[in-house]
Amino acid sequence: MTTIGDQQLVRRINRSVLLRLLRARPGLSRARLAAESGLTKSTVSLLVRELLEDGWLDEAGAAVADGLGRPSIPLQINDGVRALIGVEIAVEVVRVACVSLLGEVLHSESQPLHEHAPRAVCAQVARMVSAAHRHLLASGLRLSGIGVGVPGAVDDATGLVRFAPNFGWRSVSLLPELTEALAAVGVAGVNVQLQNDADAAALGEFEFSEGEGEDPLIFVSCDVGVGAGIVLNDRLFVGARGMAGEIGHTILQVDGPLCSCGRKGCAEAFLGSRVLERAANDAERAAAFLGVLLQNLWVTFEPRAIVVGGKSCQAHPAFLRRAIQTVQRYAESAGMPAPNVRGARFGEWAPAVGAAALALHEYLRPLHPNSEARRERAVRQLQSA
Repeated sequence: MTTIGDQQLVRRINRSVLLRLLRARPGLSRARLAAESGLTKSTVSLLVRELLEDGWLDEAGAAVADGLGRPSIPLQINDGVRALIGVEIAVEVVRVACVSLLGEVLHSESQPLHEHAPRAVCAQVARMVSAAHRHLLASGLRLSGIGVGVPGAVDDATGLVRFAPNFGWRSVSLLPELTEALAAVGVAGVNVQLQNDADAAALGEFEFSEGEGEDPLIFVSCDVGVGAGIVLNDRLFVGARGMAGEIGHTILQVDGPLCSCGRKGCAEAFLGSRVLERAANDAERAAAFLGVLLQNLWVTFEPRAIVVGGKSCQAHPAFLRRAIQTVQRYAESAGMPAPNVRGARFGEWAPAVGAAALALHEYLRPLHPNSEARRERAVRQLQSA
């Protein structure tokens, strides 16, 4: 027997298919959506009506010929009703951004992070999110989701931060504390997603790009910590336990400098922003190490794009340029075209904007199979959307 939950999940997946098509190709008609999605015209008509009523879609204007035999009204994502909030909890700062469904930053605020204790962090985040929420309400916008990025390995199905070495966190159930803190300041009943900060930044580059998005895509964050977010086959690749992308603790030099994790020669020991602050004269050497790291990611994943951001790039403008030159030299040696390596589109705000994209991504993407926690969360999302 098909349960109500199963029916809701199928409905959510079908809605997400239509939204994804219209994000990539604005202006499709109902008939064209049916042809592109494989759904029946009656199903598409019903879902489009729901999405119009819920403020996800808007009719783009007068009817036009759609190539299928009759004039049709083009549809587009409506960025005038719903918005998202993204939060970056960094080692030294908290950033909160209000972002439209199309990736426009509507409002932003940053504050120094006062304490590293989980409860204190959640309380500070909740206060900042509450202020951002009031800004959205004053602008006539409805909050559709909150995404939060943290510098550590996250089990995104449960909200457990497995390991965040620069905070001294191990097995911290952060998502329940965040939800509780948000409810205490009046932000309740909103879906909250938690993910690694580099993973979130990767989603920002992927979801808020024009067209279909670059896939595979890798985001490399060079901040106090060093990490990578990987979008592969239209999804985040997080690994079996949420540890994928912890490139800051890959070894670049045997018996090199001591890292915060206890190993020697980690990438973070060369590329972290605090390391470069202490040894600014070594920025060129660090850029060469970054180039090696990027070259290794290139040959491992063969991505369409590698995006690099973080405090190290902001503080040292030549850092990324020199790293790209190193990658190009490796490519020339191999007789291969160099990969597309570029800076972050949203600069230092990439993880916060990406966290907002995380909230959208979770709504737009069908669930991973065999994940009951994700399935139950999706049904809750649909009920509150």
